[in-house]
Amino acid sequence: MSGTDARVLTISPGSGSRASIATFGALVWSGFRRYATYRQATAAGAFTNIVFGFLRCYVLLAVAAGAPGGRPGGYDTEQLATFVWVGQGLLAVVGIWGWTDLSDRIRTGDVAADLLRPIPPVTAYLAADLGRGLHGLLTRFVPPVVAGAVFFGLREPERWQTVPLFALSIVFAVVGCFGCRYLVNATAYWLHDARGPLGFWTLASGVLAGLYFPLRLLPDWLTVTLWVSTPLPGLLQTPLDVLVERDGPAVQAGLVVLQAIWAMIILKAAQIVQRRAERKLMIQGG
Repeated sequence: MSGTDARVLTISPGSGSRASIATFGALVWSGFRRYATYRQATAAGAFTNIVFGFLRCYVLLAVAAGAPGGRPGGYDTEQLATFVWVGQGLLAVVGIWGWTDLSDRIRTGDVAADLLRPIPPVTAYLAADLGRGLHGLLTRFVPPVVAGAVFFGLREPERWQTVPLFALSIVFAVVGCFGCRYLVNATAYWLHDARGPLGFWTLASGVLAGLYFPLRLLPDWLTVTLWVSTPLPGLLQTPLDVLVERDGPAVQAGLVVLQAIWAMIILKAAQIVQRRAERKLMIQGG
């Protein structure tokens, strides 16, 4: 913080927009730098994603070979390969698992320091998570995609709007996933130990986000219900369906809009839960 004006380190309704943007950017950069220090873990994670990419791809291609018409869920083999390999690359970008920063700080009591800072906890953690996602995009996204392109061949977008929609979808996926993880971690305010909710989140998010298999393999009524009533398909299924152009342009854009709505709802819910938790701590004298 040396050489930085203290006024820049405040994000609040009374602070200037330029100061708030500068502070938010500094927090994003700090999140990026934090994960950039783990070079060996980054390389090992990329290698692991590639190994599981081969396993998942061969399984889904075997399913396609045995499906009537060779198009399970409406995907051809090239779309399935793209779905798998880009999904493996997005894992570290979206960051479904492994984040326990908030629950750990609640359990140890260090969260009190977060509440004393001029930056709202949700804003500070979101900025750091965006930095983490940017690091994952630059380091963990490319290797699985390259491996898939070399060994299987991936589908290239045919519509001009697919690439910008996919980029937007990634941003909404990162924000939505952060909000979900924040809510799960925040249960520690009441339970004092969030390992149970975190374990449930690990199981549910992998299945309902489209990690283990495309949700389009499920019955249509169940797929639509999951998409409309939960934010989880927006974490992986939506960006991947947008990229492989599983649907027409109108549906493609509609899925991104639905994903954006869910991201805003979940982020707002995280802010509400955080305020309620702070009032709870104040009532208890914390």
